[in-house]
Amino acid sequence: MFCSVLLLHVLAHAQGAQVPGHPIGKVTTDGDLIVLELDQGALGKTNLFDLAGRTLVFIPEGAGYRVENRALEWDADFGPEATDPEVTLHKFAFPFSGKSWNSLSVGTTGSIRFGPAEAVGGPGLRGPARAGGVSIARFDQLGEAAGTLINTVPAICVFFKPRMLGAHYEKELADRVVITWDLTEPFGNIQDFTWFKTVNRFQATLHRNGSIEMSYKELAAKDAIVGVFPLLSKTEERPLAVINFEPHSAAAAYVDLRKVRLDIVDGLFLKVTFETRGPVLTEGDSALPGVAYRLYFDTEKPPPTRTEAAHPSVIWAVRGVAPPGRGGSVSRYVAFGQGVSRNVTVTGNRISVQGILPTALRGVEQVAVSAEVLGSGNQSEAGNRPQPYVVRMSGICSPEVHFSSLTRNDGPFAVVYESFHYLALPNPRDLACSVITALGDKFDFLAYYSDFRVDNQEAGTPSNGPMGGNVTGIGQTQRGLEGYCSKGRFQWGFNQPVYEGANQMQERPPEDAPIGNDHDITFYRHQLGERSSDGKMPPYVYSMSQIGHEMGHRWAAFISAKVKGETIPLGPTHWARGLQAPAVFPFLRPIEASAMGGSVWQDNFDGTYTQLDDDYYVPATGWSHLDLYLMGLISAAEVPDFFMLRNLVPAGKDAHGHPMFKADRTKVTIQNVIAAEGPRLPDVDHSQRNFNTGIVVIVEHGQKPSRELLERANGIRQQWIDYWAITTGHRASMTVSPL
Repeated sequence: MFCSVLLLHVLAHAQGAQVPGHPIGKVTTDGDLIVLELDQGALGKTNLFDLAGRTLVFIPEGAGYRVENRALEWDADFGPEATDPEVTLHKFAFPFSGKSWNSLSVGTTGSIRFGPAEAVGGPGLRGPARAGGVSIARFDQLGEAAGTLINTVPAICVFFKPRMLGAHYEKELADRVVITWDLTEPFGNIQDFTWFKTVNRFQATLHRNGSIEMSYKELAAKDAIVGVFPLLSKTEERPLAVINFEPHSAAAAYVDLRKVRLDIVDGLFLKVTFETRGPVLTEGDSALPGVAYRLYFDTEKPPPTRTEAAHPSVIWAVRGVAPPGRGGSVSRYVAFGQGVSRNVTVTGNRISVQGILPTALRGVEQVAVSAEVLGSGNQSEAGNRPQPYVVRMSGICSPEVHFSSLTRNDGPFAVVYESFHYLALPNPRDLACSVITALGDKFDFLAYYSDFRVDNQEAGTPSNGPMGGNVTGIGQTQRGLEGYCSKGRFQWGFNQPVYEGANQMQERPPEDAPIGNDHDITFYRHQLGERSSDGKMPPYVYSMSQIGHEMGHRWAAFISAKVKGETIPLGPTHWARGLQAPAVFPFLRPIEASAMGGSVWQDNFDGTYTQLDDDYYVPATGWSHLDLYLMGLISAAEVPDFFMLRNLVPAGKDAHGHPMFKADRTKVTIQNVIAAEGPRLPDVDHSQRNFNTGIVVIVEHGQKPSRELLERANGIRQQWIDYWAITTGHRASMTVSPL
């Protein structure tokens, strides 16, 4: 257990809506490619699984556990394969987290949960209850997610890795229950790192006396969460600091910050409480979205004494959100940041969050802490800035350990775990600033590729950007250019690099790769091979699916349509499944749905509709009329009427295997869209037609890009130019030039 002694140097702080990016490496060029060599430690360090062939034994002592790392102990008799995640114990009750349990829930992804699903809240159970065990959010980094599991649900993470597939087995004896997993990492899909099954066999033995054994026979996967997460039975708070702010009467009461309190909870958590002049907004309030309370931690030495000099290493934020266009959703608070729990507590004029000490703050002797509050319009509400003062504290201990180096003398631990993970996800603003600062503001799009993996369970990447170019009428507007170091041109980019070894960076699948379902490119091998003289499918089809779809988010899918007084969301983010959205200029197949979602529907004129192509973006597809209008490539008059199917109910399949549905059809016109969003400006006669993408290969400090990385990035570069020309009907051009 790592305990930290910190020196907190505190000042009031008011910044814009986001922390501006900054360069994190050296930029050069290699032909038409951009090379970014990261600064030392820019993305932290990897911590890959190192317990294969070992058994961890967790031995109860008081309210905690001591841990032993032994040679492998393996029960080769697995017992029967389980058909349900819920397990009932008949021969003994297992003591854990202050209770004795007669049942438990086993997750396919390598975890065990105690207690009924309906009693579980927070990040411990984000997925369907039928999945068993625990779960985390889709894009949570393993390096941070373990801390968010603490005190949410009694659980054991044997080798918890999202997206794993396969079987688990259960065998109950008089004094123990043995659970064995035989899993593979996901394979063959655009979001996968392998075309073939992998072998991952591990085992948990829960003993009548409360001891726990975790044994690791064979593990191809190298990233997971391992540990025990009993609920903490007591809560002891020790005051650390109270930071007072002078009144800011011009601000609304709920953003007029008067105090920030720092407390240590149970020796494990740092608790932060923002206290305002009046009651904070309650969840469900229409003014809540956009409101934010933020705390910044800066580890520079000496600590900055001015706001302008601060460069936060860690940010904890509480933000009001409201998922767009989802029926029944209401505004709520969500916490973000390294180590912070997602749960937010609101009481009167106080709003609190807590979390474990982030990795960047462990072992640091002094930290500059600054605070800001944003109103619902993303306007910074600056309170008075008191003189900096120093608060000394000790006693915050991290529950994260290195199991390979623990001995029986360490502990006991109330909660103990290790996160095995790849490099941390980069800040996309830092990536953009690295390129634009070095080469100039000449890129509309930026796509990143690397020869190392980052801490994401999916091989692909989300995307984001400031939407430069000042386009309106598309449901989103230009924002935060300065955060990306752009003066007006940069529009959109990948959030993180795609790994060289991922499926989507391969030219084609291997010849012996298993045939997948219709969301896998191998399913279309024969059909796409007919297009070429050598019988091979076109190169980098997965890559075109990813880059086309993500860059398409610069324009779509954020709009609604106003039909007979009703505002109908056509997304959000991706076109709704029921939206009629055929590609105007298909990329590979005669019938394709939009790269941004929707479907190609056939009206059977009997109340049913046949889905000829679905809303998945594999193989790579073209753009619908609505997409091309939002991109400024066709006029409103060129967009034919379309429709939205709502209340979809499965109605079997047609003779060709296409799904059929009963649905309620609503006619939509482009004028309905304009009524909701306003006209697209600049219009088709004045819109941008020439675009430039920066293809960036990223390497770690002191490294040079490999031949394979450069060859694949160049292959993607050429295909992207061709894809853009085909799918826009040559109404726009794409260059990939760093100069």
